[in-house]
Amino acid sequence: MAKDFSRTDRVGQQYQREIAMILQREIKDPRVSMVTVSDIEVSRDLAYAKVFVTFFNDEEEYVKTALKVLNDAAGFIRSLLGKRVRARIMPELRFVHDPSLNEGIRMSRLVDEAIRRDSQRGDNNEPNTDKQESNGDD
Repeated sequence: MAKDFSRTDRVGQQYQREIAMILQREIKDPRVSMVTVSDIEVSRDLAYAKVFVTFFNDEEEYVKTALKVLNDAAGFIRSLLGKRVRARIMPELRFVHDPSLNEGIRMSRLVDEAIRRDSQRGDNNEPNTDKQESNGDD
C-alpha cells in the first residue's frame, strides 16, 4: 500500500492545526484578530515552515501590521508549538499573507454581479406580453 501523504505533509497538517489554536487562544495582541491559518509549507528537513494566514480585515495597512506582529511573535509561537507537539526539531516560523481567500470572495462577487446584470438585461429585452395585440376589428 502506497503512502498517501509524505511525512512533511502530515507534520505540516499537525503544525497547521496547532498554530491555528495558538493564534486563536494564546495571542492576545489586539492588532491581530480574526486570523486564519490557510496553509503551511514545511521544508523537507522540517527546519523551516512558511505559515500562510488570511485576515478578515483585508486592508493593506492592517495586514502589514498584523504580519509584523506575527513575525515578531514567531519565537513565542514556536515555543508554544514545541510544548504541544513532540518533535525533535521545531521549525523556524515565517508568516505570509495568503490573499487567495479574499481574492476568491472578490471573484465570487464579480460573478454574482455579472449574473445579476445579465438577468436584468434579459428582462429588459424580452417583449412585453401584457399588451394586447390588435386584430384589426376595432
